[in-house]
Amino acid sequence: MTDSGVAAEAATLFLTDADVAALADWDAAIAALRDAYARPEDPKATPERAVAVTATGWQRVMPSAPPGARFAGSKTIAASMTDGVASYLVTLFDQHDSRLAALIDGNRITGIRTAATAAAALTALLPDRPLTAAVVGSGFEARAQLRAASRIARIEGVRVSSPTAAHRARFARELGTELGIPITAVTDARTAVDGADLVLCAARSHDETPTVLADWVTRDATIVSVGSTTPSQRELDPALIDRAGFIVADALAEVLHDSGDMIAAREAGFDPDAVTVSLHDLLGGAARRPEQGIAIYKSTGSGFQDIVLAELLYDRAVAQGAGTPLPVGILTIRK
Repeated sequence: MTDSGVAAEAATLFLTDADVAALADWDAAIAALRDAYARPEDPKATPERAVAVTATGWQRVMPSAPPGARFAGSKTIAASMTDGVASYLVTLFDQHDSRLAALIDGNRITGIRTAATAAAALTALLPDRPLTAAVVGSGFEARAQLRAASRIARIEGVRVSSPTAAHRARFARELGTELGIPITAVTDARTAVDGADLVLCAARSHDETPTVLADWVTRDATIVSVGSTTPSQRELDPALIDRAGFIVADALAEVLHDSGDMIAAREAGFDPDAVTVSLHDLLGGAARRPEQGIAIYKSTGSGFQDIVLAELLYDRAVAQGAGTPLPVGILTIRK
């Protein structure tokens, strides 16, 4: 270590949640993530997340240096479970000169990249015909999933379910108007899922029992599951995992070994490993969905997605003069 160093030039750029909302759009996000996942995978470039347990909750760090990208960085999540609050911060470091290029509020990035990555996967999973969709959940993630999916799929009708009648009615009314798609609010997940070609799962039950059961799902349906990302969480019925002939994971090792759905399926005597491929293999052409059978896209999220989207947002901010250049910054040290 040395005392000599230089400040970032150009200055580190700070992007607020409002900046992210103004700079992001679904088509660009989906395209960027599809292109990034089509490149060969390098497991060393995106290690598994690290979690530090705090007195009130946890801190999670998700690093990545996507191959071919200009930036490397990480998303840090600080959560206080006692107060029910969390903060998200994405850092971007230039891979060539190591300067801290940006600090970005990661709250909105998380929802956008999760849905945009699922949509990228769906470009290689869905048939090219009009589809009926089911949405299980009516919150932020559910809304993002339908918005993104509608950009790449020919959705002709939607059924949405969630525990609160007012929430599902508002979802149907607002998203139906926004997307120009007929959306019907229904009282339970089974009614929503029955006969649907595409099932978007974005809600866990409070007691961590599955929200979608195997015998509700039609034979050749496509399922997106983003609501269970830790070992203790459940979203899909273990028997549904067993029925699937093809499972795609955004982060292969974490989905198979750290996702509650896969852990429960394995404990029930099923073998998800035998039918699970990485999203890199799907979008890179090394794997292809079988002509028949249920397909599942299972996501635990990844720092890879955060950094790919953050780079897109940073480049747009620089081009548009958006964001706030910081008057101070960290030093880059020559070693």
